[in-house]
Amino acid sequence: MKKGSAEVDRYIESAPRYAQPILKRIRKAFHQAQPDVVETIKWRAPHFEHNGVLAGVAAFKSYVGLNFWKAKLMRDPEQLLMGGMSFKSEDDLPTDKVLLAYIREAVRLNEEGTKVERKPSGPAKAEKMPPDLAAALKKSAAARATFEKFPQSQKNEYIVWITEAKQEATRQKRVATAIEWMSEGKPRNWKYMKKW
Repeated sequence: MKKGSAEVDRYIESAPRYAQPILKRIRKAFHQAQPDVVETIKWRAPHFEHNGVLAGVAAFKSYVGLNFWKAKLMRDPEQLLMGGMSFKSEDDLPTDKVLLAYIREAVRLNEEGTKVERKPSGPAKAEKMPPDLAAALKKSAAARATFEKFPQSQKNEYIVWITEAKQEATRQKRVATAIEWMSEGKPRNWKYMKKW
């Protein structure tokens, strides 16, 4: 592997056992499709670059996600790109021929300088604080301190999670869980972050 990364080696070695062969096969395909591909770690996960980012891959508890940076602009003959690719086992991966075709398509877009139009994103708008969460935060100094330090987007994750509960019992359980997690300094989606 011409431009392998020791950081990516470590990422694969520390990934769940089911994910390691998936990650290795995806990695090999990127190097086969474009020998000059460069591996990096961005947002705590491996990414592959050639004239810009091609894709990122990440191992979660039960699946490996592969997301192409310019998926919206890519040809998708196998209908694999809608919502990103995810694989629970090596058998879920497309054939090497198909995987290489998608990678080469991403490479082509980067080499041609094709840009993805991105809407400017401003700061997240504040969701309306539910009274039950506000009351619970008043009772817990640790949770309140964590909540106040969060950027608005992380505050919104808790607020939306609580307000989307369909039953009152579920809502109260979510409030209690939110207070417990925030008391420990955890954001709503802490389970998906490598720090925890």
